[in-house]
Amino acid sequence: MLLTTTSTLEGMKIQRYIGVVTGEAILGTNFFKDIFAGITDIIGGRSATYEKELRKAKEIAMQEMREEAQRQGANAIIGIDLDYEEISPGQGTMLMVSVSGTAVVIGS
Repeated sequence: MLLTTTSTLEGMKIQRYIGVVTGEAILGTNFFKDIFAGITDIIGGRSATYEKELRKAKEIAMQEMREEAQRQGANAIIGIDLDYEEISPGQGTMLMVSVSGTAVVIGS
């Protein structure tokens, strides 16, 4: 399945627009990950722990969206938009990734 953030596909013709498809993933981090991420915030640098969790959440959300598009008969998703959020519901932090795009059928 072809996935793109653009709304057109050079050299390809969109034969049919199916509609909006989405995927979401919310992953919780634990207390120790939060502490180490907080230390990284204080001393500077990248938080490999959070980056790993965000990549994992992105892959889950993208796979969910791809599966929804396939169930509807699409062979591509165009106009993909990714959104990242951090949710702190009291204890710990949750990372949310939501993705949406337009499922289409393309041909040459």
